[in-house]
Amino acid sequence: MEKQYAGKTIQVNEEGYLKNFSEWTPEVGEEIAKENNITLGARHWDVLKYLQGEFKAELPISIRKIGKSNVVDIKEFYALFPQGPLKTASKIAGIPKPASCL
Repeated sequence: MEKQYAGKTIQVNEEGYLKNFSEWTPEVGEEIAKENNITLGARHWDVLKYLQGEFKAELPISIRKIGKSNVVDIKEFYALFPQGPLKTASKIAGIPKPASCL
């Protein structure tokens, strides 16, 4: 599948996750966030950068791990990304859906 984000044609899977992280830009992330009814603020970007760092380091990502990251606590994570926080945040960050997500 293809989607248009920030004037670019981006390859996505059937769930809307980017197939190629190298196609992600902050502008692409902003548009994916808008699709998910989220306006990104500084705290959102802190979480997105953390997720991308974990992805680049090939480390598994889970809600529990995010809660222990000192980036954001679980309550705030759910407040920032209310509809399936880990799925939504991962999609906006341009990384694959974590294995811990159903």
